Amino acid sequence: MAECYCRSGREFDACCAPYLAGQAAPTPEALMRSRYSAFATGQIDYLEETLLPETRHDFEKEQARQWAENSEWTGLEIRHTQGGGAGDENGIVEFVAHYRMAGKDQVHHETSSFKKRDGRWWYVDGIMGSLPRTTVKVGRNDPCPCGSGKKFKKCCGAAA
Repeated sequence: MAECYCRSGREFDACCAPYLAGQAAPTPEALMRSRYSAFATGQIDYLEETLLPETRHDFEKEQARQWAENSEWTGLEIRHTQGGGAGDENGIVEFVAHYRMAGKDQVHHETSSFKKRDGRWWYVDGIMGSLPRTTVKVGRNDPCPCGSGKKFKKCCGAAA
């Protein structure tokens, strides 16, 4: 069996393959990993299908296809996740996608936003690079900094 393209350390069949075949990803990180694997395997329709429906009008399918086909995808590094738990409706994943194009090693560093709707995670959008992180102390009853609209203690602070 082959290692997954996303470099999770798991076999492809036990990692991203079920999501590429239509199973809903359980977390934003799993969805991000499967989207990377979709680039690596040229499954461009999956990239479009996992976009939040109202954001699909911006998807440039041919551009994505060319990027996927003209690149050798060499690994994915998850730098940071926020939210995206079982009770969350929003999540953030900061990642670095490694690839080689025209013989040169490249990176795509993005912080992506995800939204859960009807029990399914969707990719919303991303910004290049990382979000600024602060060390401001958040009180248990303060709004959660992930933007979910919930109190910190009922969201990202639930496991703390």
